[in-house]
Amino acid sequence: MVDLGHVVADELAAHLGKALEGQGALISTAESCTGGGVSSAVTSVAGSSGWFDRGFVVYSNDAKRKMLGVKVTTLKKHGAVSKAVVQEMAKGAIKKSNATFSVAISGLAGPEGGTEEKPVGLVWIAWAVEGQIDATRMVFPGDRAAVRSGAVAMALQGLLVRILEWKEKNKKNAVDIGEVENLV
Repeated sequence: MVDLGHVVADELAAHLGKALEGQGALISTAESCTGGGVSSAVTSVAGSSGWFDRGFVVYSNDAKRKMLGVKVTTLKKHGAVSKAVVQEMAKGAIKKSNATFSVAISGLAGPEGGTEEKPVGLVWIAWAVEGQIDATRMVFPGDRAAVRSGAVAMALQGLLVRILEWKEKNKKNAVDIGEVENLV
């Protein structure tokens, strides 16, 4: 099988850069199973220093705690590969950076380590936008490389969608404010 995940990721990162151009907004990443893959895709785009603040690679639970403030109780209760943990990672990535948006990923890339409840290929991804954090659970098929590249692409796609929605919302709000000012 030919893995074209890096091609998709590079295209998504380029679209992300275009969406963020001139917006004054920054992104940060918090990555576990992808080991910096999202940050790598983002920084492959020329000019990304204008919209990418930083990336946290937090493979161990200790790193998640120390670098992003993920609570020990959350890790013990839910495990590192969980909705609760990626939500705390996304929140921590915002808090520990200058970013407006963040994406966080934790998963089981395999080939070992899966259980019936948490199979190999399971990845949780969370996105933080203006204090709102949402997360999704995906199970990617394939080997370790396929799981990781699928997770990177999904993280970038989700970030792009949320940034485009944010831009549309802010554009509408700017028009609404302008209309109110014209009435005064």
